[in-house]
Amino acid sequence: MIELKTPQEIEAMRPAGRFVASVLTALKEKAAVGVNLLELDALAHQMIRDAGATSCYIDYHPSFGASPFGKVLCTSVNDAVLHGLPHDYVLRDGDLLSVDFAAAVGGWVSDAALSVVVGTPRPEDEKVITTTEHALEAGIAAAQVGSKIGDISAAIAEVAHAAGYRVNTQFGGHGVGRTMHGDPHVPNDGRPGRGLRLQPGLVIAIEPWFMQGTDQIYTDRDGWTLRSRDGSRGAHSEHTIAITPDGPLVLTARG
Repeated sequence: MIELKTPQEIEAMRPAGRFVASVLTALKEKAAVGVNLLELDALAHQMIRDAGATSCYIDYHPSFGASPFGKVLCTSVNDAVLHGLPHDYVLRDGDLLSVDFAAAVGGWVSDAALSVVVGTPRPEDEKVITTTEHALEAGIAAAQVGSKIGDISAAIAEVAHAAGYRVNTQFGGHGVGRTMHGDPHVPNDGRPGRGLRLQPGLVIAIEPWFMQGTDQIYTDRDGWTLRSRDGSRGAHSEHTIAITPDGPLVLTARG
């Protein structure tokens, strides 16, 4: 069921967006060669406690997960492209790290993600990260009252295809509100002019993610982490936005 938010409810969602943005900013600054993924998760967990927020991940157990997630972050490294379960891994020079984080403040959720290279970057890694960021910007720009979900999807895919990437549509954007995942689904590829008409009050996460060499994924033995089928690296960028008469409002904007 799709729920439209009132202007007052969108205002009430702003603290969650600011908090999620602040956590991602802190994690980006913390991520460095020699840092353990579990340290990143511990930092986010402490920030949740300090803010009186609620994790959306720790007890999360959807049909595609082997068990409750058990951590408060997704940390996906190199060929791990989504839903990376934090584990005892020390970041190395050149690792491509994607961090996805969602939390609730005052009963309202926000969800966002970013990707960074730790240490010395490879040009191909910088390219895939930049492409997800540009695709996110294009998707947000297309999120206008009266447009369709397909316009967002097509805008994202156009950026991906221009960069030479194929697009996986198994996982994509989604509705956000009192819970982390809701209707509508927002694929990262689609046809313009198709799908749900965008109305004021719709709040969605837009999240392009691309892999350098494939559009196929498989689930790691941990039951959660999704990896590229060919071992190529991937990147992920995401914001939670509200559709308003004045244009899209990015609730998780950083800085």
